[in-house]
Amino acid sequence: MNNSNMHTYFFFLVFALIISPLFSAAYSVLRGGSYLSVENQGDVLISPRGGFSAGFYPVGDNAYCFAIWFSIPSCSNNCTAVWMANRDFPVNGKRSELLLLKTGNLVLTDAGKTTVWSTDALPNPVELRLRDTGNLVLQNMEGDVLWQSFGSPTDTLLPLQPLTKHTQLVSSRSHTNFSSGFYRLIFDDKNLLRLLYEGPDEVSSVYWPYPWLKDWEGGRFPYNSSRIASLDSLGKFTSSDNFAFISSDYGVSLQRRLTLDFDGNARLYSREEGSATWVVTWQAKSQVCEIHGICGPNSTCSYNPLSGSKCSCLPGYKMKEIGDWSYGCEPEFDLSCSNHAEIDFIQLRHVEFYGNDGNFYPNVSLEMCKKLCLESCDCEGFQYRYIGDTIVPYCYPKMLLLNGQYTPSFGGDFYLKVPKTSLLSGNQVASGSGLNICSSEHSKTWALNRVYARSPENGTLKFMLLFTYGLGGVEIVAILLVWCFLNKSQKDSNEATQNYHPAATGFKRFTYSELKKAAQNFSLEIGRGAGGIVYKGTLSDNRIAAIKRLNVANQGEAEFLAEISTIGKLNHMNLIEIWGYCAEGKHRLLVYQYMEHGSLSKNLSADTLDWQKRFEIALGTARGLAYLHEECLEWVLHCDVKPQNILLDSNYQPKVSDFGLSKLLSRGDLNHSSFSKIRGTRGYMAPEWLFNMPITSKVDVYSYGVVVLEMVTGKSAAAAGSDGIETNGAIDEHKSLVKLARDEMIIANNGVTSWIKEIIDPKLKGNYDQAKMEALVSVALQCVEEDKDARPTMSTVVEKLLLV
Repeated sequence: MNNSNMHTYFFFLVFALIISPLFSAAYSVLRGGSYLSVENQGDVLISPRGGFSAGFYPVGDNAYCFAIWFSIPSCSNNCTAVWMANRDFPVNGKRSELLLLKTGNLVLTDAGKTTVWSTDALPNPVELRLRDTGNLVLQNMEGDVLWQSFGSPTDTLLPLQPLTKHTQLVSSRSHTNFSSGFYRLIFDDKNLLRLLYEGPDEVSSVYWPYPWLKDWEGGRFPYNSSRIASLDSLGKFTSSDNFAFISSDYGVSLQRRLTLDFDGNARLYSREEGSATWVVTWQAKSQVCEIHGICGPNSTCSYNPLSGSKCSCLPGYKMKEIGDWSYGCEPEFDLSCSNHAEIDFIQLRHVEFYGNDGNFYPNVSLEMCKKLCLESCDCEGFQYRYIGDTIVPYCYPKMLLLNGQYTPSFGGDFYLKVPKTSLLSGNQVASGSGLNICSSEHSKTWALNRVYARSPENGTLKFMLLFTYGLGGVEIVAILLVWCFLNKSQKDSNEATQNYHPAATGFKRFTYSELKKAAQNFSLEIGRGAGGIVYKGTLSDNRIAAIKRLNVANQGEAEFLAEISTIGKLNHMNLIEIWGYCAEGKHRLLVYQYMEHGSLSKNLSADTLDWQKRFEIALGTARGLAYLHEECLEWVLHCDVKPQNILLDSNYQPKVSDFGLSKLLSRGDLNHSSFSKIRGTRGYMAPEWLFNMPITSKVDVYSYGVVVLEMVTGKSAAAAGSDGIETNGAIDEHKSLVKLARDEMIIANNGVTSWIKEIIDPKLKGNYDQAKMEALVSVALQCVEEDKDARPTMSTVVEKLLLV
């Protein structure tokens, strides 16, 4: 290479190094007259410590939004965005820019033609900075904030970012579609923090907290107009309406974000800075299927612990828009209103639809309920169920079929109105088919290939006018719908309506001195076991409580709070209601409702249970365990199902207690190798514990079967009266009760037909239903099969007992 070429090469190299930052650079500050270009990937703002970046974020084919995302750890395609300026109007991948004008206004242009977003800042010399909190700030030279991204959140709240009466979180449409979805986290006009569904068909409803609760129920405080909430960096969320929670990893400095996900659930995520995996450390709804609109109208949501949540169209209906469950399903038939002879009903067992009742009718027969629905052209079907343990049936004709879900433990059925010509077979269950919610992306891939008008003024003016009119219309409709819903909810707040779903309660953190005083210095012992001692106490609000001192003094507070935060969200009529906890120093206590009739064990020995009570206890216990195994997001294994852990309320309804303390498992962990030692009580333990086999929910099924046999025979299954003993002893001594029932059944199969009488508890004195008793024992024997795969699930047990 000659000297002339060397000089030329050196000149261009130096020139390229000098001008390259002008075209592609990471900035710490953007000043008036500067811009970021969509065509230069390196055009980003970086926070001082590098934790956040702001720039053009790809959201589709040739489509970009100006966004803020976590940049530690470094990412390219899967960065976690926390804010977007133009989520509903992405810009072109050519010639689009974010300009900070010298007048002080921050403007986002689409292909240099159309302004799609701006801060509308007043004329002022300004600069744009991205702070370490993730807040994008437009400030003047004196440091006064003129505009900030924290003041206009999208779907995410960061630590130290306030949620106020002027702001809200709005979900995205899906994992891949970042445009505005149908769910909002807001402060309503009663100063309460709510999750609100606003569907594509202009249907609006509150689904968190439970809409049937009165304003002050659940520990909320409406008498404060400040309307502000925030999350701190250690994982504590507080709100002016007295709602608060702490993350399961509270107290550790981690990356955190509270996001309203596309499925309508608000979740708190955390992760270590070097990790690429986010962990859910709190969520508003433990049951996704309770979220309104999750599957759209005319459909049901069901949950399976292995495959997750699924949406299914009702019989005779088809999906309205393939790939998007937001729009639900539509009928494939025409229903004539005039000719009742052409109409019939399909029974959908254990299916319920929340809301949109035309009325409700107590103490009417099934045939009368059908007649009421037939006489109304607007009636799409009706709910028919019993509330609690009453013998009075309730009829709820439905005008719209929204918020449907299939729940095996739900005691009612839904009857769908259909023409006889398309009538399917009876006893339908709308849960056997459908698509997984998580796999249905609601996708809307932006592919920008726009034709731009020659006059940018006309295009801009047209867009702004349409946008303004549309936004104004949506706001007016939303306000009217919310107002109507809240008024209707208040009007319908009566006993029957409130009992339609179990009511949630507050979950309080008590001090040790509070509980010591409530329990009169722990003087009145009402029970004890391997897990701890239970005392009776009276709380400051005069509620009678059972206060359990747990034997987990060596457990760290963070670990204890992680388990308690999950247990506190579990809510079922057949689970003991936990009111709060104490984690102070080495003290670990649980506070739950006091049960007037004590444990099942106590009542079996005291001869207080007739046949009907025993059967209802077996059914209720199965429902509670089915909920723990299959209907809540955490896989909760009880690991110590026995009569001492089944408590009875004033009506002898069973409440499963001591759940969740043995182990909380992720549903994805199918091997459960994390169990380091045997758990449970001798006589009720499944063979898996003794032979080092994988532990699944079937260990609870086995224990349940033994408990049922104990209720039937009146004989105790506990070996040598031990309670909570961990053992590797032989299994033979545990099988006496199971062996007794099996031997009598074998004799029956050889010609002796009265085998039930040979094992039945003499205290019943022959007062029982022979057919039901045989069915109950048969279910119990299936539950105690040696092979865990031969045992039914708890939801199957519930199904079998309901059919008896």
